[in-house]
Amino acid sequence: MKHLPFFIVTGLSGSGKSVAAAALEDAGFFCVENLPVDLLPKFLELPVSRDSEIAGFAFVMDAREKGFAGRQESVLARLREQGVHCEIIFLEAEEAVLVKRFSETRRRHPLARDRELVAGIRLEAEQMRPIRAAADHVVDTSSLTAHELKARILEIARSRRAIAPMDVQVLSFGFKYGLPLEADLVLDVRFLANPHFVPELQPLDGEHERIQAFVLGSPEGAEFLEKTRALLDFLVPRYAREGKSRLTVAVGCTGGRHRSVAVARRLYEHLAARHPAVRLVHRDVERTADPAGEGRRPPRNGWQP
Repeated sequence: MKHLPFFIVTGLSGSGKSVAAAALEDAGFFCVENLPVDLLPKFLELPVSRDSEIAGFAFVMDAREKGFAGRQESVLARLREQGVHCEIIFLEAEEAVLVKRFSETRRRHPLARDRELVAGIRLEAEQMRPIRAAADHVVDTSSLTAHELKARILEIARSRRAIAPMDVQVLSFGFKYGLPLEADLVLDVRFLANPHFVPELQPLDGEHERIQAFVLGSPEGAEFLEKTRALLDFLVPRYAREGKSRLTVAVGCTGGRHRSVAVARRLYEHLAARHPAVRLVHRDVERTADPAGEGRRPPRNGWQP
């Protein structure tokens, strides 16, 4: 495990440690919450291949474990002697913000079981002061949204290792069969000329070059493709920077066989040349053309690497 990044996520209760752990998990880190600090050296003895897809390890530890603040220094010192480098991410927030968060969620503060909430918050802050002083990264979450905190954590993770890129899915579908539930962006291409009404083109699907020429060879088809490519070039890196782990761009026409397939194919090729993790699926290309929607065949798995 010595060759992989290793973080301890800690800090004040209510400061956003679960959000931070979720961000690291989405980035490919193996995350463990509430692991007793004394078990940490044993856990790190487990063998991990250099070919593993794990981007690193993150352990959430805090005042819920009695004695954590007092034992963590000696445990981490022992790990450093063994050549294991650990970075501490310490999350905190203003007292008034923590009070508001606990009041809204109605959760019990771990140190306020026999005392007032404010007293528990202050006691925890005092106990965690040495850990905060030793932390590599201190993040004040008082004014951060969950998305902003996630982006900040991913920025820290990227400084240690290239993390898994955002997965982009380009999906073609037919509106007559319903909107795809996973869609983040929906493009409606029913305004383009429809090959369905051209007898010699009707049997073909949008992967055929004749269909692509028919759909995208017109001035409006070419202009739509150009502007959509520019839009995706603008959006995709910004979604990735925001910390999104998966983006689905859905392209729909009436039946999901001709126009949407042709456009999705071209958008996939454009994105695949610029982004490391892009997939293409045609959800409805093999469904029957039954207007009533009956007797449909199940869609083929159209994922492509």
